[in-house]
Amino acid sequence: MPAIRTQLLSTKDAIDGHKTTMSKASIVAEEMQDLADCNIHYPLSESERKIFKTRNGKRITPHQWAVYDFTRTIPCGRVTTYKDICVALGQGSPRSVGSALRNNPFAPFVPCHRIIASNMYIGGFFGEWGTGANARGGQKNTGLQCNRKIEMLTKEGVVFSVDGYLADESLLWNGRA
Repeated sequence: MPAIRTQLLSTKDAIDGHKTTMSKASIVAEEMQDLADCNIHYPLSESERKIFKTRNGKRITPHQWAVYDFTRTIPCGRVTTYKDICVALGQGSPRSVGSALRNNPFAPFVPCHRIIASNMYIGGFFGEWGTGANARGGQKNTGLQCNRKIEMLTKEGVVFSVDGYLADESLLWNGRA
C-alpha cells in the first residue's frame, strides 16, 4: 500500500489559539512502514521479566511493564495520550507514563513515539518536550527529538499542525472499544 505524504499549509485563522492547517496529500511510491515491527527481544514471561535488566543495569518496574505492554497495542497510524494510558491501565499518572517511555529500552518495538499530550500537542520524545519556540527542558532541549517524533508519525500517516498539534483528531486511539 503506498504511503500518503502530506504537505502542511498554515492559515491565518485560529481555533482555540492554535494555527490551523490544511493538508495537501500526494501518493508516494514507498510502503508505509510500521516502526514497531522490528527484531528486538521483548520479555513476555514473568520469569524473563524478573531477570531482565536494561543496558544501564536497571530493572523495569511492574508499572513500566504495564505501560510498555499497553503501548505495544497502539496501531500504526494512530496516537494516544499519556492520560489515556493511565485511564486504560487504572494506575499511574501522565508523568509516570512519560517517565517510563523516556526510559523505554525497547524502542521502536514499544512505539513510544505514538504518545501525545492530552491537549493534542506533540508532547515529548527522548526527554525533550516540544519543538521550536515551544521547546521546554532547559538549554539541552533543541526540539530536534520532537521534530524526529513528528517525522516518524508523518511516515505513519499522522499529521501535526505547524505549531505541533494533532491535525486530525480521528487518529486518536484510546484502546477501549
